[in-house]
Amino acid sequence: MSASRDSVRPGPAPAAADQVLVVADDEDLRNRLAADLTLLGYLPAFAQTLDPPPVGPSIALVAAGAEPKEAIRVSEELRSAEGFGHVPLVWLVDPADLWVVAGNEHLCDEFIRLPYAAEELAARLRLLGLRTGRDGPDVVHRGPLRLNTSTYQAILEGRVLDLTYMEYELLKLLAASPGRVFTREEVLARVWGYDYFGGMRTVDVHVRRLRAKFGQDHAWLIETVRSVGYRFAQIRG
Repeated sequence: MSASRDSVRPGPAPAAADQVLVVADDEDLRNRLAADLTLLGYLPAFAQTLDPPPVGPSIALVAAGAEPKEAIRVSEELRSAEGFGHVPLVWLVDPADLWVVAGNEHLCDEFIRLPYAAEELAARLRLLGLRTGRDGPDVVHRGPLRLNTSTYQAILEGRVLDLTYMEYELLKLLAASPGRVFTREEVLARVWGYDYFGGMRTVDVHVRRLRAKFGQDHAWLIETVRSVGYRFAQIRG
């Protein structure tokens, strides 16, 4: 399985460096994808086995390989693996093997014919990011976190967070101004409103819930400023 040798021109780069997981057994294909994805501003990661699965990809590229049904098996594993349920899957398929897509649309969000054209790869990844709410004018990027302010979706390293409305509003307030300290009084006024009669403890409870949903590896994104309030960590992206 070989890829065409057209060159790719850098297009609009992802707003943050997205990790793209590539599962392929063809060395030439892996090498070309590594070069093209890097040039497009993505961070390629490669795997021939999903044990243990890589952490935090935003998109997964799965090559059907010599056995087209291999894409089905790999995609089923990805869909069921912890942290991968919401990761968009793109199949790389030889034209003669497109039959494998029929009936398995639930396992691939997009497909690209091999040998792939680099410009098509760039366009399809960009459109997939827009379609899944991972990119676009309404998306705020803060390191591993993405907030889509039009769909109220929060994505942390490819994992969609299950947030309540108030948790999302609190996170949006903090993430909109990384490094700025918000007092508890200010958070209550701007998130809950001046007519809210709850106590300051409400803010602390919601921050704890957010950190718990972030998980231990990302709880540091919301910093406590002792005796004052909270701020979102200053990070790139």
